[in-house]
Amino acid sequence: MKRKIVIALAIYSVVFLLAGVYVIRTIQTATTNLDRLITLHQVEILREHYLLQIKRVQADLTLIDTPHSRSFDIVVAHILGMGRIIDTCFDCHHSPRGTERLNALKKQTEIYKDALSRVLTLRANASRLAAEEAAAFGIGEELIAQVREMIAFTTSKLGESTQKAMSEIERTKYFLYGLVALGPLVSAVLGFVFILGLTRPVKVLVESTRRLKSGDLDHRVVALKDEFGELAEAFNEMAGSLKEQLQKMQRTEQMVVVGELAAGLAHEIKNPMAGIKVAMSVLSEEAYISSEDKGVLRKVVAEITQLEGLMKSFLNFAKPQKPRLEPVNVNQMLNTTLTFHLKHRAVGADGPGKIEVVKELGELPPTMADPTQLQQIFLNLFLNALHAMPRGGELGVRTCLEEDGKTIRIEVSDTGSGIREDLINKVFQPFFTTKTKGTGLGLAISRQMIEQHDGAIAVANRPGGGALFTILLPVKAEGAAA
Repeated sequence: MKRKIVIALAIYSVVFLLAGVYVIRTIQTATTNLDRLITLHQVEILREHYLLQIKRVQADLTLIDTPHSRSFDIVVAHILGMGRIIDTCFDCHHSPRGTERLNALKKQTEIYKDALSRVLTLRANASRLAAEEAAAFGIGEELIAQVREMIAFTTSKLGESTQKAMSEIERTKYFLYGLVALGPLVSAVLGFVFILGLTRPVKVLVESTRRLKSGDLDHRVVALKDEFGELAEAFNEMAGSLKEQLQKMQRTEQMVVVGELAAGLAHEIKNPMAGIKVAMSVLSEEAYISSEDKGVLRKVVAEITQLEGLMKSFLNFAKPQKPRLEPVNVNQMLNTTLTFHLKHRAVGADGPGKIEVVKELGELPPTMADPTQLQQIFLNLFLNALHAMPRGGELGVRTCLEEDGKTIRIEVSDTGSGIREDLINKVFQPFFTTKTKGTGLGLAISRQMIEQHDGAIAVANRPGGGALFTILLPVKAEGAAA
C-alpha cells in the first residue's frame, strides 16, 4: 500500500510539474510574441509616419509657385525628415525579404529626393521645371503606392500574428483555469482512494478480530494485499495457533479426566480382577472340571487379560513414562518393527489378503530417542494400516531428511479406504476409533509419545486412496534432554 501511495503521489507531482512547465513556457512564448507584436506595431506606426511624410512632401511639391506654397526651409525639412524615417526602419530586425523591400524603398526614396532636389534648384527654364515637377510628383505617387502596399501587407500579417498570439493566450488561460479546477478535485479523489484503501482493510481486520474474540477460531482473513496482506497472514497464523493451543488444552483436560478415571479403575478393579484371574486359572486346572467348562474358564481368563491390557493402556495414556533417550537409528528401528512384530500377518505372502511392503528409506543421521516408545509408535501405525486393508494392499514406509538437515520425516501409508474428511481432526483424540474393536487410545498414545520427543504427527488422505501418516522428529545430538 505504501508503494502504491508513493507511486500515485509521484505521478501526481510529475503531472502537475509538467503542467507547470507547460504554463511557464507558454507564458514566456506569449510574452515574447507580445513583445514582437509591440515592435511590429511600432514599425507599422513608423511606416504610417513615413507615408504621411511622403504625402506632406507631395503636398509641398503641389503647392510650389502657388499663393499657399511653403518656404524653402520647411520643404527641405520635410524632405530630410522623410529620409530620417526611412533610415530609422533599418534599425529593426527584418527578414531577408523585408530587408530587400526596405532597400528598394530606400532606393526609391533617394530617387524621389533627387527629383525634389532638381525641382527646388532648377528655376531658369520654366518648361523643364514643370517637367521635373511632374516627374517628381509621379515618383512620389509611385513611392506612396509602394508604401501603402507594404503597409497593407504588413497590417495583414500583423493581424494574423496578433490573432494567433491572442488565441495562444486564451488557450493558456483556459488551461490554467482547468488546472486550478482539477488540482483540488484530483487531490480529493486521490485522498478518497487512499483513505478507502486504508480504512477498508482496517475494517476487515477489526471485524475479524471481533469474530476471533467471539470464539470463531476457524475464521480467516482473505482478499487483502500488500502490507495488510502480510498482517492478515500473521492474523491467520495467530488464529491457527490459538486453535491449536485450545485443542491442546482440551486434550490436557481430557488427559486429566482419563488420568482420574484410570486411577479410579486401577484402584477399584485391578486387584479384584487379578484375584478373579488367579481363581479362574486355578479352577481350570482341577481334574473334576469337564473339558467344556475348562474352555469356558480359559475364555474368562482371556477376557480378564484383555481387560488388564485395557487398564494398562489407560495407565500409559494417563501417566506416560518419560522417554529414556539413547542413540537410535530410525531406519533400523522401522526394519526391526516390520520384521519381528508383523509376523502374525501374511506380509508379502500370496493370497487375497496379501500385504506388500514398499520401503523407501533415505540416509538418516542417528538421533536421541526412546527406542521402546518409537517401536510402539511404529507398531501402532503399522497395525492401523493393516486393519485398514483387510483384503490386502500396499504398506508404504518412507523416510528422508528434511532440507534444513534438522528434521527426520517418516511417512507410513496404506491403500485402504482412507479416513472421512470430517473425522481426520479426531483421529488422534482419545477413545476415537474406526475399528470394530479397540480402545481408541493407540494413536492418541502415539501422538503423546511423539510430542514428548518434540516431534509432530499428522494424517491425510492420499490422492489415490488410503491414508498417509507423517511423523516429524527433530535430530538430537547425544546428550540432549527430552
